[in-house]
Amino acid sequence: MTAPYRVEILGKHSRDGFDCGNEALNEYLCRRANQDQRKRFAVCYLLIEATTDQIVGYYTLSSGGVSLADLPPQRQKGLPRYPSVPIARIGRLAIAKSEQERGLGGVLLFDAIKRASASSMGVYAVLVDAIDEQAVRFYQHHSFEVLESNPRILFLPIADGLKRITKS
Repeated sequence: MTAPYRVEILGKHSRDGFDCGNEALNEYLCRRANQDQRKRFAVCYLLIEATTDQIVGYYTLSSGGVSLADLPPQRQKGLPRYPSVPIARIGRLAIAKSEQERGLGGVLLFDAIKRASASSMGVYAVLVDAIDEQAVRFYQHHSFEVLESNPRILFLPIADGLKRITKS
């Protein structure tokens, strides 16, 4: 990540003025992220511009599982035959309109992959819920694969994500 940014967990940050161009994502950060965090449904990580302390992006991370049968057949090979595969879920990811097209979405993805891999829990993959077709293309650009059961849910095995990070 470039020096003028830092990632930290949502706390008593001012969220006024954050606008990613998607009202649902704006509203989540301003009105629901704290509640989800308090109830331990998700942790919200903020991308902060260091000189202004402005929030320029965020993502949420939570644990979950995905059916082994939903993974592409080539990804099922070699995995234990449990009914569910452990995942870290990125439920939301947004970058402020003023900061889009600067590669910061990829920065947040890689931050999520690093956090998931450093977890003291078993996590096979990072899974995302793409909000629209543009988001699907974004995640596919970062090597995420579509689940068999839903074209808007994509995943990236942690091992593959870590390889991408070390190549960057």
